[in-house]
Formats: sequence, C-alpha cells, structure tokens
Amino acid sequence: MANQTITREPYWLNKTRMAASLGISVQAFDKWGVQPVARIGKEAFYDTKCVLANRLQHQSGKQQPDLDGVDPLIEYKIAVERLRLTKEQADSQARKNKVGEKELVPVGFMVFALADLSAQLASALDTTPKSVKRKHPDIAPRHMEAFEHEIAVTRNAAVDLADRIPRLLDEYLTTLDESAG
Repeated sequence: MANQTITREPYWLNKTRMAASLGISVQAFDKWGVQPVARIGKEAFYDTKCVLANRLQHQSGKQQPDLDGVDPLIEYKIAVERLRLTKEQADSQARKNKVGEKELVPVGFMVFALADLSAQLASALDTTPKSVKRKHPDIAPRHMEAFEHEIAVTRNAAVDLADRIPRLLDEYLTTLDESAG
C-alpha cells in the first residue's frame, strides 16, 4: 500500500515524463528497471539521481569481463606474438636493406634476369649458323648440318632454362637442407 503522506518534490518526474526527458519510450524505461524514489497512489516518481545510479550500475556490470573461459596466459601469449611480429619486421627490414645495398637479390628478379638471358642466348644461337655460312661459303653441307644440329640442341637448352629455373632452385634448396641436417 502506497504511503499517502509523502509530498511530491518538484524535481520528481513520473514514468512518462522521465522517459520523455531521456528520449526513450516508456517500455524501454521499464526495461531499465529503475527503482522509483517514491510512489503516491498508483503513480511512481523518479529523479535523475536514481536513473543515473541505475545506468552507472548497468554500465559497470557490462564492463566486467566474464573470466570463465578466458585464458590466464593471454597477456603472455600476446607479448610472445608481439615479439615474433617485431622480429619478423626487423628481419624484413634487414633483407630490404641488403637488397638496397646490392648484397642480396630477390629470387623473382633472378628468374626474370636468367629467363631474359636464356632468350638472348637462344636468339644469338639461332643466327650463328647463317653467320658461319656467310663467312665460310665453302663449308661442306654435311658439316653445316651437323653444326646446325648442335646449335639447335644448345638453343633449345637455353630456351628451356627459363622453365627449369624454379625446379633448379627447389633442388638447390633441398641440397642445402640435406647438408645442414
């Protein structure tokens, strides 16, 4: 039963006016579970102090982490990952510095350069029989055919080098692993 002897204070607001002053609906205000400062008849009254206390209590409850299922070593693991990341960044920068100082060459560039070189060799080898024939027109056709055959084999090997470079690199790395182990 409500206490009829309580006098209403001017800063008290009923539920409808408090919800309106907060810019929310009455239903949303009900969900907050704010305790009224007083009841006069059927009407409940609220002040900003009780609403603020309710919201602060709600907010502090949200910020408390649920420690169930939290790894107790999480800080250590984060520190280890940061250390690993820092080391990787330092190693990467050291490699970039060596490339800049021309002490280290990236594999991608070497594959490109060797493929270009093998194409130039193939082109030069392709024109060699004709140059020899022009300089020595008296050379026997059977000698010229044998010469052209050997040049063709060498030219094809030069062209195939570009395709074989990744495989050769894998073989090289395998031999390094075997000698280290």
